[in-house]
Order: sequence, then structure tokens, then C-alpha cells
Amino acid sequence: MCTTRNKPLKYHLTMDGIAAIQGYVNRLITGDGKCQGMKVLLLDSITSQVVSCVTSQTEILSREVYLVTRLDRHVLSKNDSEFGTSNGNGHISNGTGPSHLKAVVYICPTEVNIQLLCDELKRPKFTEYHIFFSGIVNTNSGLFRMLAEADLHEKVVQVQEFYGDFVPINDDLLTLNCRNHSLTMTTSAGTALARDYVHLYERHKDGLSNILLALKRKPSAIRYQGSSTFAKQLAHDVHENILSDQIFHFRGKGPLLLILDRMDDPVTPLLSQWTYQAMVHELLGLNNNRVLLKGAPGVQKDLEEVVLSSIQDEFFRTNKHSNFGELGEAIKNLLDDFQNQQNQHRRLNLNSIEDMQAFMEKFPNLRTQSHNVSKHVAIMSELARLVDVCSLMDVSQFEQELACADDHASHIRELSEKLENPRVKTPDKLRLGLLYALRYEHSGNLHVVKNRMQKGGVSSDMMSLMDKVLQYAGSQVRGPGLYGSGDIMAKVTKSLITSVQGVSNVYSQHIPVLMDTLQSVVKGKLRESSHPYIMRQNSGSAEIPREIIIFMAGGITYEEATKVSEFNSSKQNGGVRAILSGSTIHNSTSFLEELKSL
Repeated sequence: MCTTRNKPLKYHLTMDGIAAIQGYVNRLITGDGKCQGMKVLLLDSITSQVVSCVTSQTEILSREVYLVTRLDRHVLSKNDSEFGTSNGNGHISNGTGPSHLKAVVYICPTEVNIQLLCDELKRPKFTEYHIFFSGIVNTNSGLFRMLAEADLHEKVVQVQEFYGDFVPINDDLLTLNCRNHSLTMTTSAGTALARDYVHLYERHKDGLSNILLALKRKPSAIRYQGSSTFAKQLAHDVHENILSDQIFHFRGKGPLLLILDRMDDPVTPLLSQWTYQAMVHELLGLNNNRVLLKGAPGVQKDLEEVVLSSIQDEFFRTNKHSNFGELGEAIKNLLDDFQNQQNQHRRLNLNSIEDMQAFMEKFPNLRTQSHNVSKHVAIMSELARLVDVCSLMDVSQFEQELACADDHASHIRELSEKLENPRVKTPDKLRLGLLYALRYEHSGNLHVVKNRMQKGGVSSDMMSLMDKVLQYAGSQVRGPGLYGSGDIMAKVTKSLITSVQGVSNVYSQHIPVLMDTLQSVVKGKLRESSHPYIMRQNSGSAEIPREIIIFMAGGITYEEATKVSEFNSSKQNGGVRAILSGSTIHNSTSFLEELKSL
């Protein structure tokens, strides 16, 4: 068994999460150049999500891959039958074992996966095994010894590490897809309860280390959110990983690694969204690039589940950060272009074999374009319906006022009106109550608001989240950045800017705390008292980093992703590029679900 460690010394010119994983997938398909011919690709629950986000199964199957399936399903299926052919869904059907095939295995180096792999090697069904782990394997754990002992038939050709156990959603947006208990894990840091979340913490530590390795970046400085015990612990442990493992050795100036905690900004996940990608996630759900439209009025059968991918869909790639008004115009133009193409095809004279052949060559593209247009029209129609049914424009305008301005008399009056309004849905009433509680934690009458919420149809179970959100991210817990610092002039200036910007679009006045932090970094004004250093190569130097990798424990949002994308494309940031990553990608529903578990 040949065991090597992937030691890429070359420095990627641009930090791009999608390109990094695509590079790994391309090398996987060929077994890193050592596995030519037909093969089977065996994945686990995490790596299957990762691979599916950067390529399609159709594309993989067209590149000498006979079948893509899960290692656990494959091993379990062998108990009853020999390995067979694909049934078209990536599952295994009964049949005679095609022993001429090779296997490329891409899995996380967990004990469960290693045991499954050992079971497979003891009764091998393939001529060769090319094994790739999606993270760093502890050489002292005995996992390599277990594999060597199981490889009695000497089928393993190579074992390598490809650091890809995170999901790249956009080129500058990455997630670990840890959707449960991430908030509880962060709040339990430094307490006796932390031991209940050791496995989840290890997933975060290893995931962040793998993001650095996949991007081929060794930080020149690490900073963390001072108000978060979890951020401090994660920063220390990732620093230890970097110091103890020689694989973190890359040429070039390293980025700043900035580790934050969701608790410093509980407002952003509670707000309605108005850009395409964020709006779909908030109103319909966007999980691993898939959107469920099943149940939407009038939706066609083939559109009940659709894919929104920046890689596979040029329209979505171009418009994912467009606001609702811009999106409607873009979809109208898309539909007009498609209708023009259809009319051109109808006018074709198919009088010869050559004319017919030319038409048939264009027909698949036309059919694909038809599905794409129908998909975006269906999504836009459902979004517009939900906006109208839920009175979201009215609700969102008030959300923005609660998030951006201090005007208790006006806010309590309007909140009471919204809580009494039968057109405002119960979840939206709950979000408004939480936004009020965060803004007026000490000066407002929360007891009165709770009573009005109850009369408005909010259950006592849901109302308990008001206490939980203050427990999680109240003023005594979070840092000072949410509603401004103690600097009165800074508050007034920010209020004036917000007011002026709000004239043009009242639905996008809110600026996440993340962006204030990011702007402070590029101006060299982020205070060490609020964001201390764990390490920096040039102590005492005020040098501005050219690259920033942000990791937010507890989850990130698509609103923050849009702002980071705008930051990267701005000509005023001095050429600094940032990548945003985190535990998961929240909408208001997932954020509230995690608050419930506190």
C-alpha cells in the first residue's frame, strides 16, 4: 500500500473555493493520473455533497466513470448480492460483479468510514483501490495500520489526502454544512457542556484547517472575535494545527484569518431578503444548490425540484446577487430572448437532410434552454406570490427600521399594528418581536410586547425565543458592534449615511456587522481590544492584508455573502479579496430552530 501526503507548495493566484474543489475532482476522476479506464467513484455523505456542488453526475459519468455511489450503500449491498450495475439513480442493483473495474474512494477519515473501507478491502470487488481522504489523517491514530492489515489482497494502489470536506456555494462563499447545534456548541465553549459537542467542534477545527489547505494558504495573521470564547479557542487550535503540521507550507504572502461568532450579529439572519440567492433560501429553501417547488400552485412536474448552481446556470451566476426588481427585468429579458430563438427555429425551412441535421444538433440546446427559462420563471412566480401573500414588502420595511434606527415611540406603535394585522404571518410577527427585543432590550417593555404577540397568534413556545435570543446575543454577551460603538459622532454619521441610502431602497438599508469589521480591517482600524491576535508575522506592523479568510462559527447568511461579493468587486477596497465561510448558511427558519435548542 503506497501512502503519500498531498504537499502542494504552489500558491493559487486567486482564492476561489469552487476552483479548488474542481481541481480535486478532476484529479479524483483520473486517480491523480494513476487510474485510467473505467472506474467506480465511492463517496460518503459529506463528500457526495461537496462533489455534487461543483459538477454534475452526468459530467462525471461521461469521463470514464461507470458509477457514482456511497461507500456505505455499496458495502451494505454486498451482504446480499454481488456488486451490479447502476439503476440510473446512483444506487446499486443486483447483478454479476464487474471485477475489471477500478475504485476511486473519496471519504472523510472517520472511524466509521475507515471500518467500512476495511470491510470492503477484505472482500474486494474491484481490481484496484485509489483512496483519497478529504482531510488530514492523524498518523498516530492507527488508521493506516488498519487499512494495511485489511488489504490482504494488495489491491490498494495509493492513499492521499485531498482537503475538500467543505461545500463551495460561490467562489467566495464556503460552508461546512453543520446545520444542527452550531449555536449551542458556540455558547457552551469554556463550560462543562462543551464535552457534549466535542465531535462537532473537531469537525469545525478540521474543516477550517482543510479550507486553508484547499485554498493553499498559510495565514500570516490570525485574529478572533474577543467577545467569543469559542472563537478564541478555535483560533488557538487552528494555530496549533498550522504549527504542528509541516503540510502548511506555501509560498507567497499569507492572508489574514479572521474568526468570528454569529452571536455578535443576531439581526442579519432575522431579516427578510431581497436578492435572488438569499430570497430563494429565505422563502423556498436552498440546500446544496437544490430548491423544492413541490406544492407551489401550478408548478409543472419536472420543476418540483430544480438546481440553482453558479457553475451549471449562467443566468443564476450573473443574477444571484440582483435585487427583486432587477431580477424581474432580467427574467423578462431571458424569456424574450428564448421566444425570439423559438420563432427563428419555426421559420426554418427543413427542405434538405443538411437542414434537418443542423436543426437536430441545435435541438438539445434549445430544450435545455427551455427548461432553464421555465425554472427561473417558476421560481420568480412563486417568490412574487409569497411576497404578496405574506405582505413582505410592508413587513420588510419595518424590519429595516428596527435594525437601523432608534425611535421607540414610532416602533412600538407600528409593531402593535403589525401584531394585530391578520395579513402578517405568525413567523413574521415572531421575527419582528425578536428584532424589537434586541433593539430595546433595556429601554422597551418586553412584557407588553409578549402579550401583544400572544394576542396576535404567536404561541408561548415561539415567544420563549425572545428570552433565548437575548440569552444568546443580548447586550451583555455580544460585542459592541451591532448598534454602534460608544462613539456618539460615529453613531450620528452612520445614521445619516443610512438615512440617505434608505431613500433609494428602504429594503436594503441594513449593513451586517461583518462589513463594518471588514472595512475596519482594510483601513487598519480594527482594534486589538475587540479582535485580538493569536499570531502575526510582523508584530507591530499596520500592514493591510491583501487577502482575508473569514470564518463565522454559528453560521453565515446569503446577505453577508452578497456584501462580501460586492466588496470583492469594488474598486475602492485597494484590491483586497475576502472569502466568507462558516458552520452553515442560515435563513430565519434555520436560525430560529437552532435558537430553540439553546
